[in-house]
Amino acid sequence: MICRREFITLLGGAAATWPLAARAALASEASGQRGDFKLRAPDTRPEPGSSARAEQTASKLPTIGFLGVGSPSSQLSWFTAFAQRLRELGWIDGRSVAITLRWAEGRNGRFPEIAAEFVALKVSVIVTGGGAVPAVKQATSTIPIVFSLANDPVGSGYVASLARPGGNVTGLSGQSTDLIGKRVELLREIMPALRRLAIIGDSSNRSVRLEVDEVQRTARTLGIEITAFEIGRAEDIAPTFEKLKGKTEALYLTTTPLLTTNRNQLNMLALGARLPTMYGNRDTLEVGGLMSYGPDIPALWRRSADYVDKILRGAKPADIPVEQPTKFSLVVNLTTAKMLGLEMPPTLLARADEVIE
Repeated sequence: MICRREFITLLGGAAATWPLAARAALASEASGQRGDFKLRAPDTRPEPGSSARAEQTASKLPTIGFLGVGSPSSQLSWFTAFAQRLRELGWIDGRSVAITLRWAEGRNGRFPEIAAEFVALKVSVIVTGGGAVPAVKQATSTIPIVFSLANDPVGSGYVASLARPGGNVTGLSGQSTDLIGKRVELLREIMPALRRLAIIGDSSNRSVRLEVDEVQRTARTLGIEITAFEIGRAEDIAPTFEKLKGKTEALYLTTTPLLTTNRNQLNMLALGARLPTMYGNRDTLEVGGLMSYGPDIPALWRRSADYVDKILRGAKPADIPVEQPTKFSLVVNLTTAKMLGLEMPPTLLARADEVIE
C-alpha cells in the first residue's frame, strides 16, 4: 500500500497519544535533564500526608529498570509501545509497579553506568536493547534481563539457545542471516550495476561483526565488492564519509543505537554524497533514508512487556524462549529516491509494505 505522510503531522498526532511520561522524557532530553520519571495516572490534588504514603508504597512495588539505548527523539515510540502493553497487562506505574527510565543517548559508554545504577537500586527486572546486554550481564548475573531487539542473541553470546536461554537473560531476536542477505539483494534490485557497497557499523557492538560477515558473504555471490567502516562515536561519522568518498556506490547501515540516534546526520551526508542507503529500521526513513527491510521494532518492544509480565509473576528468564519475528516489512522513501535520481522498479514498489512520498 502507498501511504502519504507529512512528518510534522505524524509527529503531532503521535504526541497526542503518547503517555504523559513519554512526553516528559522528550522534554527532559531537550532541557539536558536525565529521564528519571515514573509513569503517572492523571494528576489529582493530593490529600494531606498522601505524598509520604505514596513514597512508602512505591518503595514496596516491583521496579522495572528501562535502559533506552538511544534517545527519546529516536526511540520514544518504542518505549511507548512497551509502556502501553504493560498497562494492558495491569502493571500501572505507582500502583502495581514502578518504572525507572534512563537513556544512553546512543553512547555505549553509558551502558555500564546505567546498569550499575539499576543494580544498586535493586530493580526487579532490566529491559533494554540488544547492544546493551553485555554491559548489563557483566553488572548482574541475578537480576532478570529482557532484551527487546538483538540481531543474533546466540551468536553474540547473550543466551545459550533460543529455546532454552539459560542464565538470567531472555528476550526477542530482531534479525536472521537471511534477512541481512535480503537487504543486499534489494539494493542490487534497484541498482543492477552495483559493484561497490560500503557497510557502516558500530565497532563496540559485537553483533555488528556477525552482520558484516553475512553482508560480505551475500555480496560475494552477487559480485559486489564490500568495504567495511567502523565507528565508535558520533564524532566518527563525518570523517568516515570522507574516507568512503569514491569507494562505494551505496551504503548498508547496521541497526545499532549509535547509528539510529544519529540517523539525521547519516542521511544528510549520504544525500550529499548521492549514496542510496539500506537500513533495518523504518524510523530512519522518516528523515531521509532510502529503504529499510526488517521487523516491526515497536511491536518487538511491545512484546517485551509480556516477558516482563511473566517474570514479575514468577517465571525465570532461563525458561522463557527467545522469540523471533515472523513478519518483515519493506519500506521505500520515494522522495529520497527522486532526490537521488533513482528510478524505483515498479515490481519492487508493488511488493513494498509502505511507500513514503
